Amino acid sequence: MSEDEGGGSLWVLTAVLLTPAGFPSVLGDDFPEACALLGVDPDPQGYGLVLGQDEEGARWTVVVDDVSLVAAAIAAWDCGMEYDLSPDERTVVASLAGWPLELTVAASGLPEPHDPEQGADGTGRVPLAPPSADGWGPVQRRLGADQVAREWAEWSGRVAADGGASAAAHPGLARALAQAGAYTRTPPPAGRVRSAFAGEGARTLRADGPGWSLVARTGDAAFVLLDEEPGEVLPVPQGGPGGLPELPELLEGLDRVAVRPE
Repeated sequence: MSEDEGGGSLWVLTAVLLTPAGFPSVLGDDFPEACALLGVDPDPQGYGLVLGQDEEGARWTVVVDDVSLVAAAIAAWDCGMEYDLSPDERTVVASLAGWPLELTVAASGLPEPHDPEQGADGTGRVPLAPPSADGWGPVQRRLGADQVAREWAEWSGRVAADGGASAAAHPGLARALAQAGAYTRTPPPAGRVRSAFAGEGARTLRADGPGWSLVARTGDAAFVLLDEEPGEVLPVPQGGPGGLPELPELLEGLDRVAVRPE
C-alpha cells in the first residue's frame, strides 16, 4: 500500500516499467509516444507505472520517477517474493485515472475495480483503459509481435518447416523491411528499436514503425506484422523459400542502434 499524490491510500496490485528499453506495447510504437499517451515528458531515465485501487476500489495508475524501486519490486515478484512497493510521494510524477493494462486481480476487502469519474485526476480526460479485443489496429499488431517474441521456439520451427513470405511479392512487407533498414542509417525515436538478451549469444530484436512491427532473433529469422494484414504473421527467413539473404546484415544493423536494458 502507498500514498497517492493527493494523500489518499493506494492498494498496489502490480507495476511495470516505462523506459526506452522496455514499455507496454499498448502505449505506443516508441518511448516518446508511450509517454505522450500518459501526459509525461520522455525523460530518458524512464518511469515506473504503479497500478492499484483507492479506498473506494477505483482504478489508478501512478507514474513515479523512482525506476530502481519499481524494478526491484518487479524482480522480487517475479521470484515469488513479497515486496511492499510504497513509492515516496516526492517521486510521484502523475496520478492518472484508470489502468492502461488488463488486470485480473483486485485488492481484497475493497469494492470491485471501477473507473473514477472522468476528470477525477484533474486532467479532464477519459480514464485509461486496456485496448479492446475486437478489431485489428496498431495496438493489436504490437501485442501480436509481443506474443511471437514469447513463443519464439514455436514460430521459428514453423519457418524451418514452411519457409517464409516473399518481400518482393508483398508490398507491405517490403515497405516494413525498407523502413527498418532506414533505422540503421538514421536512428529513430528512442525505444522504436529494442534489443534484449536471448541466450547463447543471440539477441531478440523488436522494431516498430508506421503500420508495422518486427520481431527477430539474431542468427535466425524475423517476423513482421502489418496493420493492413489483420492477424497475419509474415515470416522472413534468412534463406530458402521467401528468404532474405541480407537479413543477417539488417538485424546486425538494428542491434547496433537498438536501446538495451541497463
